Amino acid sequence: MRAWNRFKNSYLLYSFKRDPIAIFSFIVLSVLVVVSLLAPIVAPYNTYDTSTIDIMDAEIPPSWMEEGTKDFILGTDIQGRCLLSTMIYGLRVSLIIGCGAVLLQAFIGILMGLFSGYLGGKLDSFLMRITDIQFSIPYLIVAIFTSAIFKLAFGVGRYAELAVPLLIIIIGLSHWPIYARTVRASVLGEKKKEYVEAARVIGLSHWPIMYRHILPNTMTSVLVISTIQVAEAVMREAALSFVGLGMPITKPSLGALIRSGFEYIFSGSWWITFFPGVLLIIFILVILLLGDWLRDVLNPKLYKG
Repeated sequence: MRAWNRFKNSYLLYSFKRDPIAIFSFIVLSVLVVVSLLAPIVAPYNTYDTSTIDIMDAEIPPSWMEEGTKDFILGTDIQGRCLLSTMIYGLRVSLIIGCGAVLLQAFIGILMGLFSGYLGGKLDSFLMRITDIQFSIPYLIVAIFTSAIFKLAFGVGRYAELAVPLLIIIIGLSHWPIYARTVRASVLGEKKKEYVEAARVIGLSHWPIMYRHILPNTMTSVLVISTIQVAEAVMREAALSFVGLGMPITKPSLGALIRSGFEYIFSGSWWITFFPGVLLIIFILVILLLGDWLRDVLNPKLYKG
């Protein structure tokens, strides 16, 4: 209750209530997240249930077009699946991959940044060199090699089953240095402050000081980065799926849907790519708008509380 009262009186909520773009972005994002998580209930059809799919329904246009039908509001894809249902399930897959990859990035990057910034010395130099090396390796190269090795070792069928965790690992391991450098910079500033010296004086070891005292004071930057990184992870997954290194067509994400319909866009079946593309743009845009708002509000130089 006390925490809620502090939140009600915080500058964060004060700024949010006076920013129509932030409010609109939050509402749209909330609706998209809830709809995607409730896909089995909200979606008109279960796109994973092959008994409800008829290949003869392939490439039916949206319901308002001449050859459309009310059974498929946004039409169907090349496999005869309801495009609206497939988009809802695809959004859930993209959201899971994006959030999972960010959690992995944050876990690795925060640990590396904490130890590097607090302990310093040779460990700091070693960890930062690893970070520099990781920055120099394009994630697309990592994805190509990882996917090729996995398919060769376990087969294409096994890859389709484990595509989600594999993409989480690929995207997560490729972009943790952003967290590491940000957290390290914050720790370097925090560890010289009086409260850290007081913790050392009373006999606390390194780990409690880092975890209980320094880490909470670095979470502002981590929160801002995480918001933007979710959008980045979703875009990277869509890019990988578009070039054939992401989700299989049997369990599509938004990127896989865009790819599957791209070759049919000039034959007249434009809706297969268009609607998933619009949904992906809206989803990424509202996340980035919220991330920009958080960055402005939580920036100490702009704080007016």
